Amino acid sequence: MSLSRRTSVAIAGAVATVAALTSCSAHAPGTTAGGSGSGKKTFVVGYSQSNNAEPYRAQLNAQLEYFVTKYPDLKLLPITDAHQDSATQVSQVQNFIQQKVDVLILSPNEPAPLTAAVQQACTAHIPVIVLDRTVNTDCYTSFIGGDNYKIGKLAGEAAMQALPQGGNVAELQGTLSDQPQIDRDKGFRDAIAGHHITIVYHQEAKWLKANATAITQRWLAQGKKIDLVYGENDDMALGAVLAARGAGKADGIRFVGIDGLAIPTGGIRAVQLGQMYTTFIYPTGAQQAADTAEAIAHGKSVSKHQTLQTTRITKDNAAAVYKQYDMSGRIG
Repeated sequence: MSLSRRTSVAIAGAVATVAALTSCSAHAPGTTAGGSGSGKKTFVVGYSQSNNAEPYRAQLNAQLEYFVTKYPDLKLLPITDAHQDSATQVSQVQNFIQQKVDVLILSPNEPAPLTAAVQQACTAHIPVIVLDRTVNTDCYTSFIGGDNYKIGKLAGEAAMQALPQGGNVAELQGTLSDQPQIDRDKGFRDAIAGHHITIVYHQEAKWLKANATAITQRWLAQGKKIDLVYGENDDMALGAVLAARGAGKADGIRFVGIDGLAIPTGGIRAVQLGQMYTTFIYPTGAQQAADTAEAIAHGKSVSKHQTLQTTRITKDNAAAVYKQYDMSGRIG
């Protein structure tokens, strides 16, 4: 049996197990804090993260932990890390369902494998907040995320500004099955179409700097001219910067990314320092997730789809935007 087939079978088996465990019991929201006599409810929140290796996701985790503390009646369980493995994440979601959390937050590693798990949470009457990445069902309470197609298109327009006479682009792609990757790729390609810009290289780097560095090193060694590198997140764009520096070619290449984290090693600072040409804010959605979890816990209606806005980062606004988004004084 192939690896993909074994993974599919494992995921299907895990979801079936959850169905058996949850089909006979209704979800009872909230636990009583301080014993049965206090009458004060604590609402338990579980968050399944696709991976903690990306700086964006590490920042999301830290911000969510911070914003949840603003609501004393919310208790966030330890955030789980799926390590970019969908079968692992299904198991983690299944565990949250078995614990009967009051709200489940999920950043899916991939849409298809996590869809059935979300449906099982829905069957168990557990409200689900889908954060950043989509699933192939509408059986969730709220989706929170940016418009990845729009951001990809803005990145393509930035590439056109950087290369007014046209040129060669190398594209570092996230996990190919992830909807943000699909949308950021399509938006970029739609924007540059007909503008004498050619994507001469493109490869999956799975959102990770180390992968992007190794891939870009191989591209540069082949000798084909690269005028601009489009990293579908800043971590990959910065990995390309490392490779280009090592090859002595960084000065002749523009680097475009997405995420715009206000951390010392993030995209905003890289633009400010001239390491990257531009990047785009992709908000973590952590504050909105905490606010939405609190509203759900108290039976309030929430928007089915919450679209977060972006900002383009240039040298002119980098310092101000960094200050606006900097949370270093509030989170570790």
